[in-house]
Amino acid sequence: MSSYYLEDFKPGQVFVSSGRTITEADLTFFSMISGDWNPIHADAEFAGQTRYQQRVVHGALGIAICTGMLHQIGIFEKSVIAMLGLRNWNFLKPLLIGDTVHLELHITSVEAGKSGRSGKLERRFHLINQRGEIAQEGDSEVLVLTHEGARRQADAAKPA
Repeated sequence: MSSYYLEDFKPGQVFVSSGRTITEADLTFFSMISGDWNPIHADAEFAGQTRYQQRVVHGALGIAICTGMLHQIGIFEKSVIAMLGLRNWNFLKPLLIGDTVHLELHITSVEAGKSGRSGKLERRFHLINQRGEIAQEGDSEVLVLTHEGARRQADAAKPA
């Protein structure tokens, strides 16, 4: 898929990624990166005694998977300027080793900026598991170039 620019987005659009299976390595690497070795993530014996009966993947890893899948969709490849924030993130279902998840990205609003070079998108993330359940959801704003902004940026990058 090619990059979309601000004018290409409309509220109500939905973009869907391909799936990805969460692995033991994902959980371990995230524990190492984050330093979060809570027994629910790291101790199989402890986690086996919980209601999930196995280790649970870090919720924050779900957020990271969402942003990775967002880039895999490709619509922001050349147009994104910056993510402005995450809000109202909800962990609705546990993520477990072996779950296969995909992202549904919903465009909820489009707002042109004053300069005409960029604008703001409001997006709703749904991380969906193999059973069709929303495991995580949340909102994010992103600053995106317009077609004109991309043209100006390309012109400015050309050698004189």
